[in-house]
Amino acid sequence: MIFKSSTAAVPEVAKVPRHVAIIMDGNGRWATKRFLPRVAGHVKGVEAVRGVVEACALRGVEYLTLFAFSSENWRRPQDEVSFLMKLFVTALDREVSKMHANNIRLKVVGDLARFDPQLQAMIANAERKTANNTRLTVTVCANYGGRWDILQAAAKMAKAHPDAQEYTEEQLAPHLAMAYAPEPDLFIRTGGEQRISNFLLWQLAYAELYFSDEFWPDFSADSLDRAIASYQNRERRFGRTGEQLTQTAS
Repeated sequence: MIFKSSTAAVPEVAKVPRHVAIIMDGNGRWATKRFLPRVAGHVKGVEAVRGVVEACALRGVEYLTLFAFSSENWRRPQDEVSFLMKLFVTALDREVSKMHANNIRLKVVGDLARFDPQLQAMIANAERKTANNTRLTVTVCANYGGRWDILQAAAKMAKAHPDAQEYTEEQLAPHLAMAYAPEPDLFIRTGGEQRISNFLLWQLAYAELYFSDEFWPDFSADSLDRAIASYQNRERRFGRTGEQLTQTAS
C-alpha cells in the first residue's frame, strides 16, 4: 500500500499518533555526564529503545521510526563507529525473536551497501522473519539521510518514467524509502537540540514537532506520554483554517 502525502490529501487525524518518528539524541552526553565512556550511553540507549517500542505497542501506535545512524555519523571517531556497528549486530541478535513473538515487524532503511555483509544478512533475515507481523512496524533508519532518500527516489522515478516531461508526487512516492508507511504524525527529538538533522525531510512536512531536554537513555514511557499529550493539544490544519476544522467537527 502506498500512502498519499499530506500535501496531496488531508490525512485522518487520530487521538493517538499513528506514526511516531524519533531522533534518539544524547547517548554520548548522558555517559559523559556520568564520567562514563560514550559507548556506555549507546548501550543504555538500546534499553530505552526496548521500553519505547513496548510503550508504543501498548498505546496503539502503528508505526515507530527511529534514527539510529545517519549518513553523517560516519564522521564520528572510528572506534565509536565500530562499536555502534557491533551494537547493531548484538541488538538484532537479541531483540528480533522477541519482536517476532510480540507481533512486531522490523524494517531497516538507508544505504545499507556500506555495512558489513554479515550485518546486511542479519537485517535481511530479521525483515523476512517479521514481515507478516501487524501489531507495530518499527523502522530503524541506518546510514540514512533525508537528502539521500529524495535523490535515490528521484533517480528511480526517472528510470521508471523515462519519457516524462514533468513529475508528480504520486510518481515519486513509491520510491521513497518508507513508502510502506504513512507520514509521521509526531516527531520527537531528545537531548535538547531543536533541529531535524537530515531526517525524513520529505515525510516530516506536516508532522508535529516535539523537543525534549531529556537524553535518550532517560526517555521512558512517561516521556512518550508527555509527547503524545503535547501532540493531542495541537490543531492539525494541513493548510485549512481553524474555522474549517470547527465546521468539519460539527
